[in-house]
This record gives sequence, C-alpha cells and structure tokens, in this order.
Amino acid sequence: MFELFLTFFKLGLFTIGGGIAMIPILRDKMVNEKGWFTDEEMVDVISICQGMPGVIAVNMATYVGYKRRGLLGSFIATFGVVLPSFVIILLIAMGLSRFQDNPIVMGLLGGLRAAAAGLIIVAIYQVARTVIKDWFAIIGAVVSFVMITAFNINVAYVVLIFLAVGIIYYGYIKKDKGGNEK
Repeated sequence: MFELFLTFFKLGLFTIGGGIAMIPILRDKMVNEKGWFTDEEMVDVISICQGMPGVIAVNMATYVGYKRRGLLGSFIATFGVVLPSFVIILLIAMGLSRFQDNPIVMGLLGGLRAAAAGLIIVAIYQVARTVIKDWFAIIGAVVSFVMITAFNINVAYVVLIFLAVGIIYYGYIKKDKGGNEK
C-alpha cells in the first residue's frame, strides 16, 4: 500500500500542468518501471478515466489503486495524488498575493506553463501512437478534433457520438455476420 501511495504522491508532486500532462509520466511509471500495465491496457485506463466526470489525475489514481489493491488501494492512491496539490495550492494562495508583481515569480510561472504544454504534447503523441492503428482511428481523431475546435461541440457529445460510431463500425461493419473480422 505504501508503494501505491508513494507512487501517486510523487506523480502528484512532480506533474505540472494537470492530468493530461501526467499521462507520459504515469505511462512511464505504470508500464515501463512498475510493469503494472501494458501499453494497450494503459490506453484503456486513460480512455476510461478521461471519459468519466472529474479530474483525470484523480480518476486515474482511483482506478489504478482499485485495480492494484481494491477499495482501500483506490483511497490510498487518490489521497497520494491529491495531497501534494492541496499543500502546494494552499502555500501558493497564502504567498502569491504578496509576490504577484515579482518578475522572478512571473518568470517561474511562465516556465511552468511552457513545461506543462510540452508534457501535454508528449501525452498526445504517446496516446496517438498506441491508439491510431487504422484509417477508422485516424478519421475519428481528426473528425473529433474538428468537431470540438472548429464547431465548438461539447466534448461529452463528441464522446457519445463516437461511442455509437465505434459500436456500429466494430460491431456491424468490421465483422461479418459470423462474428469474424473482414
């Protein structure tokens, strides 16, 4: 249990930029270092956690904790990932108002934003590399992106649409009536 807490505590402490930025670090820790999941399983974990309401980092900690150690594991992992943010935000809230005009502090925050953007780009690359394996996935990714960015369609609607499209494609089009892939 301590390993689970410590793993997510470190992730919560050193992941800048939120849950999406956490994905490359989490993947490296869960797949490469700990061997808890394969790349494909990790993509499933990310998909499930991203599709649920709430913060992805908390969802991932809760899910992974449960898969590793049951209900208590989910509480331990979630507490581990939330604790650093809680303490850091509390400290920042107490001190930022005094230093908000300080150019060094503003420079630090600018550097953190740049690092977070880089981590998000890495997360996109790693997930895309594992998920996008055929034309259906390429078209789905592009169409989803366009629906959200160009047409401002709510992400929840896009997820629901592609759940239905995926069922139709994989359940009825890609397989013949005997259940064999075409």
